[in-house]
Amino acid sequence: MIETGDQSGLPSGTVQAGPAAAPAKRTRVIAVANQKGGVGKTTTAVNLATAMAAIRKSVLVLDFDPQGNASTGFGVDRSDRKTTSYEVLMDGVPLTDAVQKTAIPGLSIVPSSVHLAGAELELVEQSRREFRLSDAINSCSDKFDYALIDCPPSLNLLTLNALCAADAVLVPLQVEFYALEGLSHLVTTIERVRRAFNPTLEILGVVLTMFDKRNNLSEMVAADVRAHFGDKVYETIIPRNVRVSEAPSYGKPVLLYDWRCPGSQAYIHLASEILKREAMVA
Repeated sequence: MIETGDQSGLPSGTVQAGPAAAPAKRTRVIAVANQKGGVGKTTTAVNLATAMAAIRKSVLVLDFDPQGNASTGFGVDRSDRKTTSYEVLMDGVPLTDAVQKTAIPGLSIVPSSVHLAGAELELVEQSRREFRLSDAINSCSDKFDYALIDCPPSLNLLTLNALCAADAVLVPLQVEFYALEGLSHLVTTIERVRRAFNPTLEILGVVLTMFDKRNNLSEMVAADVRAHFGDKVYETIIPRNVRVSEAPSYGKPVLLYDWRCPGSQAYIHLASEILKREAMVA
């Protein structure tokens, strides 16, 4: 959970005030978040963005994880990460100055930096510390159809910035025994952020990841999650697939590495399902 200093469940000293008025924006901002690591969060952000770009959506990925795995997954070498999400967040560098094109037409990325690891402490004394990412995104809100924020695997001020900037949260959830417990913590945090900072924030959906059809537990957990969250859980399930695991070592999304494999096909179906749902509520 986010470290708390009061009963609100938000960082101590937090001023519960809304962000500055932003222009009407076209970009749909989605935070890909789960406080638990190893659930396929970055893999989902990278491959969902690629699938969206493949169906002619303009997409921006914001790598907001100090580990920088999303940047690596798109083949952005660390030596090429000159202007990163750290400079945008801490130095006020315009977001457009940090955007880099990828090898995928229509898909760009704001790479990460290891310096983000220290941003948690640096943000404490900053004005509008919860809204610095929101302000940066609002400054170029008409450039992309979708912006996907790959959040760190913790509920800290970086994740809080992402939740304040986002329209919705996509939750990758590994089908394992403790899945629901971790998800309930995240839902509680989203509710607190909605009340204090971002009243329009919603859960876009839950995507089940690393599903092993040979394992009865996977079926049981999937059924349990659907029983609790109903149609918020996508029909598409991301299977455990070795090609998905191999792709990042080649600096490629799995859709470029092997588009025929079950993992690639699952992410294509997920993108289609998300966009269909978006069209229904538009």
